[in-house]
Amino acid sequence: MSLVPTFRPRVQMLSPEMIDRIIDEAFDVLSTIGLQFEHPKALALLGEHGQRIDRAAERAYLSRDFVEKAIQSAPKRFSIWNITGDKSIEVGGDNVTYDPGSAAIKMLDVDGKVRPSTSADYIRLARLVHQLQNIRASSTSLVPSDVPIEVSDFYRLYLAVQNCDKPVVTGLFREESFPATLEIMTIVRGSEKEAVEKPMAIFDACPSSPLRWSVLTSESIMQCARHGLPSEIISVPLTGATGPVTISGTLVVHTAENLAGIALAQAVRPGAPVVYGGAPCIMDMRAGQTPFGSLETYMIDCAYAQIGKTFGFPIHSYMGLSDSKLVDSQAGSETAMGVILAALAGVNIVSGVGILDFITCQSLEKLVIDNELCGMAYRLIDGIRHRHEKMAIDFLPEAVQAGHFLGHPTTLKLFREEGYMLGKAVDRASAPQGGGGPSDYQRAQTIVKELLAREPFHLAPEKVRELDKVVLREAKEFGMEALPAFAG
Repeated sequence: MSLVPTFRPRVQMLSPEMIDRIIDEAFDVLSTIGLQFEHPKALALLGEHGQRIDRAAERAYLSRDFVEKAIQSAPKRFSIWNITGDKSIEVGGDNVTYDPGSAAIKMLDVDGKVRPSTSADYIRLARLVHQLQNIRASSTSLVPSDVPIEVSDFYRLYLAVQNCDKPVVTGLFREESFPATLEIMTIVRGSEKEAVEKPMAIFDACPSSPLRWSVLTSESIMQCARHGLPSEIISVPLTGATGPVTISGTLVVHTAENLAGIALAQAVRPGAPVVYGGAPCIMDMRAGQTPFGSLETYMIDCAYAQIGKTFGFPIHSYMGLSDSKLVDSQAGSETAMGVILAALAGVNIVSGVGILDFITCQSLEKLVIDNELCGMAYRLIDGIRHRHEKMAIDFLPEAVQAGHFLGHPTTLKLFREEGYMLGKAVDRASAPQGGGGPSDYQRAQTIVKELLAREPFHLAPEKVRELDKVVLREAKEFGMEALPAFAG
């Protein structure tokens, strides 16, 4: 008898029939309503590929045949590499990678107070991510307030590559920043050829729902495609606000926006890597809020993951986060729900661990706790394995005689694989005499201190000097004469 293959548990939100209906309607939207492309070069390029263009309205009408050819040419998986270029992560299939998300502007301090984030905060966060094994990618997850906003996009990447040896999820705030960003990656790799052959970053590109691609977003997609660097589409229709009030209608808008971005990338360069992604959300009409940690938002995410996988694309989503303002029970429940559902949906790049308050605030302590949630999720999708031809009967006689399986060779060999070995952030020990003990937040504070006290990741000094010159050269235009003291 052969061993039974391991079953990978998964979640599905849509029937095959509903997926087909959503996709067909999205194709109708692309061809009859079209999308606004504010970038004249994007419009011109789509026109060169035979698409109907209304230049006065900045609108492109994309035929189903054109988009389906783009779907065929887009890679269904690709690799991103760590900073030192000796390890990679495959993006595609059912592989799952968690990262801290992007562009928070605040930090939650241990006393519960919130303040604008700084370069020092980003360095601490990146060094912490370097130490957390279940958070397998870094990200430009904080916007430092101590540098001009005009340089903060490539400046964050400058900090990232010096403080964490993991691939980076990043993005542009200004289209003029791409050359400096490419120069940073070229310095780290040693050549532009190496920077392209072993990409260290995925670039977020965020269309503006409903159905609008700005100059910045189009430029990001086109530049990345031109250089063979991976893009990640972050489509954000909000139910009842920038998308239809129904989840199914919002999925139509989300699908159309993603397909348009993929078509633009393939028009620039067939085979350009693109991730089908987003951060759509249910809109809370009572207060005009966007609860990214809500169940309905996660339902939308899992549903569009199914749609994207129908095309075969790699998938991204914001799912490991919370709308709570503190690291409390709400933060735990919302984050755990998102982390687990993302894994079960096979989302490839899951952004948001460590994040609070509607994607605006980062907490180092939450990041440590979330690392354990990610470890549990990895164990869950690893499934229940059939490790021996006879699963129990061969081991029972010896164990019956001894009265237990403790010390049995199979126990000693496999107990670390059958159960995820939790870190110190989770307390499953017996209560001390008299009860009580530190909270998870207090334990996380201790872990943050311990991890940050370890030897940090260092880039070669000669490369750091080159990076310093690039950042200062670009930043002088905006009045930045020196790097923040903690950043150099």
